[in-house]
Amino acid sequence: MSLAPTNADMVVLPNPGAPDDNSGKPGFSVNLRQSGIYIAFAGIVVLFTILTGGDLIAPQNISNIIVQNSYILILAIGMILVIIAGHIDLSVGSIVAASGAIAAVLMVNQNVPWPLAILLTLLFGALIGAWQGYWVAYFGIPAFIVTLAGMLLFRAITYMILGNRGIGPFPDSVRTLSNGFTNGYLGNIGLGALGGADLFSLLVGVLAVAGFAVTQWRSRAGRLRYGQNVDTLVVFVAKIAVAAVVVMFVIVQLARFRNLPWVLVLLAFLVLGYSVLSQRSVFGRQIYAVGGNLQAATLSGVKVKSVMFWIFVNMGVLSAVAGIIFAGRLNQANPTAGNQFELDAIAAAFIGGAAVQGGVGKVVGAITGGLIMGVINNGMSLIGAPSEQVMLVKGAVLLAAVAFDVWTKRRAGASR
Repeated sequence: MSLAPTNADMVVLPNPGAPDDNSGKPGFSVNLRQSGIYIAFAGIVVLFTILTGGDLIAPQNISNIIVQNSYILILAIGMILVIIAGHIDLSVGSIVAASGAIAAVLMVNQNVPWPLAILLTLLFGALIGAWQGYWVAYFGIPAFIVTLAGMLLFRAITYMILGNRGIGPFPDSVRTLSNGFTNGYLGNIGLGALGGADLFSLLVGVLAVAGFAVTQWRSRAGRLRYGQNVDTLVVFVAKIAVAAVVVMFVIVQLARFRNLPWVLVLLAFLVLGYSVLSQRSVFGRQIYAVGGNLQAATLSGVKVKSVMFWIFVNMGVLSAVAGIIFAGRLNQANPTAGNQFELDAIAAAFIGGAAVQGGVGKVVGAITGGLIMGVINNGMSLIGAPSEQVMLVKGAVLLAAVAFDVWTKRRAGASR
């Protein structure tokens, strides 16, 4: 008897960026599952802009939102990959604290040069991720249990390193990465009623918009070649124009304040790199395959255990990055750092469109989900709302996002 898979068993790894419709005709349709998060984000921003009398979109406040939520956004990038693969990681907050403690001991107590200290801290995060990935991938313990244990273990390690005291201050270079801004390399230019703005920052924004437009145009052309459904040219151009206006508005506001935060530059590289990894690489397609249908992924030749192992290693490294950023922002490592960060990262991923069952989600969606949480925190703080109301709204938003995911799945199943 042959054990080779039959034609019915053969599967093709999914293309997470491909549309569902293959009609081959230009048209216009709104995919609520993919576009709903951006519509909701726009609505939340408009709402709080009105409630705060425009303070939400003031230059300094936009900069504050980015800097204050940077470490959560970094965690959300790693968390979305873990959730796409069908797992969860409850230990990232404790890894943030432990990584910050290691970085502080190396830089402050041992006087290790900060570039080497950062490299060693990232290696520490990778080892933690490898430890957890081994138990999940090769020993078969559910990720929920492994990372719940990790949440306790790595918090205990943090207290063993720091005791009940903080360690600081950090070198200027680390603080600059967390709180600093790019210099006005090309000087300021006048923008009429908007005031002055850094020319270098504006050029970065123009290049970002141009790159986005070219990428979207090439993607549309590729879909047309394969006879897949695309938006009409007018709708396509309108979407690009809206995105360009939003990006340039944010860039102009940042340029009017203190230019681009360095942590935003770091985030831009991470978002670009992980978007390419998840959408264009074989490993990224394998992550979607493992989360979408584990048995089918195994039959198709995906090394499932290896994929699971490396997504936890990646999560450990990104947690270490977030730990360095957070410690640098506070200018000290604190034993209580990272408390409940895992909940914010998980919420960002689910609000950003990740599916509870796995197999669905995008890096950009997770970033948008994290920004939604950040805007809610910031907006309610500006209007003087008490902390219990902030928690109430954030909980309701998370529940609504998951309920929307379940509803869209049931609607799609009923239409087949």
